[in-house]
Amino acid sequence: MNNSKLILIVDDDSDDQELFTEAVDEVNPEIKCISAVNGQDALEFLREQDGKLPDFIFLDLNMPRLNGKQCLAEIKRSKRFRNIPVIIYTTSKLDEDVKETKKLGAAYFLTKPSKFSDLKNAISFLVNEKADSKKLKLEFLQPL
Repeated sequence: MNNSKLILIVDDDSDDQELFTEAVDEVNPEIKCISAVNGQDALEFLREQDGKLPDFIFLDLNMPRLNGKQCLAEIKRSKRFRNIPVIIYTTSKLDEDVKETKKLGAAYFLTKPSKFSDLKNAISFLVNEKADSKKLKLEFLQPL
């Protein structure tokens, strides 16, 4: 793969995965999305990678087998994966979840927006280094 970015989306809801992938494609068709249905599958995928690791991991919190917090803790424990920015991507708005995921090492906490355009704006901000966070006021996106 060339210089194109790779995103790992970890979400047990296939509709949310599809919507996310569609939004990424509209933001930048060069970005490739890979999906995992839970934290266990995500960790297995990461461990199997010989070459390019994802540039970003978008991680749902509520999933079967291994939830988002458990998966995040495992990613941040690994020397090989700990520098990959992890964005929590969840329906949760709980302060407790925000605080706990920050402590575990997440970069951002993104509450799943109800509007597709808001999702695209959040993805654009997160994956494009040139985005200006001061101009972009996203109430559902919190830097951690």
